[in-house]
Amino acid sequence: MKCFSLPFFMICAILVAMLSACIEDGITSSPADQPEFSTDTLRMGSVFTDVDNPTFSFMVYNRHDKIVNISSIRMRSDASVFRLNVDGLSGSQFNNIEIRPNDSIYVFVSTNLPPNGNFTPLEVLDAVEFVTNGVKKEVVISAEGTDVERLHATVIDSDTRWEADRPRQVFDSLVVAPGVTLSIASGAKIYFHDGASMTVHGSLVTEGQPGQPVEFMGDRTGNVVTDISFDIMSRQWDGIYFSSSSRNSRMAYTEVRNTWNGLTVDSTGIYSEPVLTLANCRLRNAAANVLAVSHSCVEAYDSEFAEAGMGPVDLNGGSYRFIGCTFSNYYLFSAITGPLLRLRHINDDTDTGSLAPHMQAEIVNCILYGSGSDVIPGDLTGSAVTIRRSLLRSDGADDDNFIDCIWNSDPLFYTVRAEYLFDYRLHSDSPAIGMALPGYSTSAGAVDFYGAPRTSATLGAYEPREDTNP
Repeated sequence: MKCFSLPFFMICAILVAMLSACIEDGITSSPADQPEFSTDTLRMGSVFTDVDNPTFSFMVYNRHDKIVNISSIRMRSDASVFRLNVDGLSGSQFNNIEIRPNDSIYVFVSTNLPPNGNFTPLEVLDAVEFVTNGVKKEVVISAEGTDVERLHATVIDSDTRWEADRPRQVFDSLVVAPGVTLSIASGAKIYFHDGASMTVHGSLVTEGQPGQPVEFMGDRTGNVVTDISFDIMSRQWDGIYFSSSSRNSRMAYTEVRNTWNGLTVDSTGIYSEPVLTLANCRLRNAAANVLAVSHSCVEAYDSEFAEAGMGPVDLNGGSYRFIGCTFSNYYLFSAITGPLLRLRHINDDTDTGSLAPHMQAEIVNCILYGSGSDVIPGDLTGSAVTIRRSLLRSDGADDDNFIDCIWNSDPLFYTVRAEYLFDYRLHSDSPAIGMALPGYSTSAGAVDFYGAPRTSATLGAYEPREDTNP
């Protein structure tokens, strides 16, 4: 049997390589070799007190060619309201945490702030302390704790007015009883927990003002991931349902977002006067539609309908008036399966067999531009639907139903989908400026949702954006 041995020079080469690896992976003891952080201040934003809040995180980097040993990681305050999880381990004190060369770890921070006896946000500050090679560094943690009125299975059974003196959080259901009106003052914020919903059998009146809208939204704060805020996420709560008995609801300068179903108006059978009027509203971020109406009368002025997986607006029969509105869709979280505006039960060809009257609709001075089709069906022949002096993405032509429209034209929104920016105001050189038909008063207010003076000459919901006031 033969024995094979490695040549001496190869053995030396292997030993040198092993020694080099050991030296490279050695632990640095130099005070100059410090970890770096993805932020110097972790801002958790506005969170509710007396409840577990979403977890935030930052990263700790080792930019050096040796292992960095962090001898201590802890909150600066001994009785901190913030909790830590370092690289998958929960605790209050962490010792000898090693980060390999050119590697990193996560630090997760969560909190359950105690009630502060005030519905005004109160900032709470602390810091995560890192001690490495005798040098102390900190990452500041900031959260604004707000007490909140929590509502569980709440029924509004008499006329009620909510002021903007406190945020409200709906955990399961909020119901406005038949014949009852819930009025909500400007600046009020209503948060909905996962799966929660609102049902209106009576009337809902919101009294938002420019700069002080009424807001209906999910109760998640912060970011889903680094760049995507929960503010643009759908599916956080069900939405607002107007039952067949609802009447005389009016929503002004109001935003509804983060829903599965947005606003749904059931078959009221009312056609001669609006059961719901929207003025200077923003309906956005719904998994299905931001507005779905069946056999009812709805009017909308200077309002935005945007970001919906099944298309922003779905109308089935009924009577409608949309004046100076913006319909658009750059929904992020699934394939878009519907048009900007879907029209059902409009003529004999689309009759659903409901025996209800066919749709009547007037759509004037609007913008319909975004991903997917503009309008389905595109052939409105034989219907009482007119789309007049509106800007559309489609390359079509005027007829008896599409009248004096602006075809195949980009309105130049400020929206940049890739940057998660959804701003449907117009650039100053937009072809929608100066094109609105006169004589169609919006009756929605002297200024748009953002407070810009409203003119009668701009298509869509908004005036051109001032670059100095994004």
